[in-house]
Amino acid sequence: MPTAPAPAFADAVASDRSLRRFLHGLPGVDTVGLEARAASLGTRSIKTTAKAYAIDLAISMIDLTTLEGADTAGKVRALGAKAVHPDPTDRTTPRTAAVCVYPDMVATAKEAVAGSDVKVASVATAFPAGRAALEVKLGDVREAVAAGADEIDMVIDRGAFLAGHYLKVYEEIVAVKEASGAARLKVIFETGELSTYDNIRRASWLGMMAGADFIKTSTGKVGVNATPANTLLMLEAVRDFRAQTGVQVGVKPAGGIRTTKDAIKFLVLVNETAGSDWLDNHWFRFGASSLLNDLLMQRQKLSTGRYSGPDYVTVD
Repeated sequence: MPTAPAPAFADAVASDRSLRRFLHGLPGVDTVGLEARAASLGTRSIKTTAKAYAIDLAISMIDLTTLEGADTAGKVRALGAKAVHPDPTDRTTPRTAAVCVYPDMVATAKEAVAGSDVKVASVATAFPAGRAALEVKLGDVREAVAAGADEIDMVIDRGAFLAGHYLKVYEEIVAVKEASGAARLKVIFETGELSTYDNIRRASWLGMMAGADFIKTSTGKVGVNATPANTLLMLEAVRDFRAQTGVQVGVKPAGGIRTTKDAIKFLVLVNETAGSDWLDNHWFRFGASSLLNDLLMQRQKLSTGRYSGPDYVTVD
């Protein structure tokens, strides 16, 4: 069942003024310290057996994604088949967590992954810009849910957030959460447009207070997407939120994570910051597609001792 907005924050969300006071009362972010810790954790090395485990874990955490105007039913069916059997030559390869598509492709994606535990996620709320009336956004969500979406990836109104209209953003998330029904809700901040780490921390708490099941860095459609530093900051937020409320919220970095080395760095961030409870695809996801191909090639390298050519994997 969907998680209700945390009752512990009833006073904080009573008005725009009280919500601003709460969010601006959060501890400021030490930029140098944050980036130094993210860089330090990124230098950790792991042994071969741990690397094999990390590769399989990373594969199981991928939201295999196609969000293009040229998407076709055939492309979505192929993506669904790849999610269910990422490496058709090795059925021990884990399935990906989900396939992520536009609302009009949800029914096709559901058919493609039928009989598996692969979820279907749908972007919504006028993705990626979010520039639409609330009723249009909610219609987007309802269409996706009616077609069978297991998860909804919404974008916040960055303009309202940056203008300090926090209650408007909060109420919109609450409304989308309600429209999502039993589908899990991922709230996308577009961290590359939020300008400061302090804003990313505020957006993280705002999203969680409104009932987000996941907080997500980016749409993948702007110049700056997921980074170790902004993901570390969001992992700190979910850790602290659970400590305060008992509610666990997932994290999804998206955009720009393309190599096995990158993915392992993010898994180290998860383990060292939020803890092992988040090392599961119910609580951590990668918004990526090209990443899967590199993980598959590295996986084959570990099992055979040699690298395959790029034709070993399908081109998405």
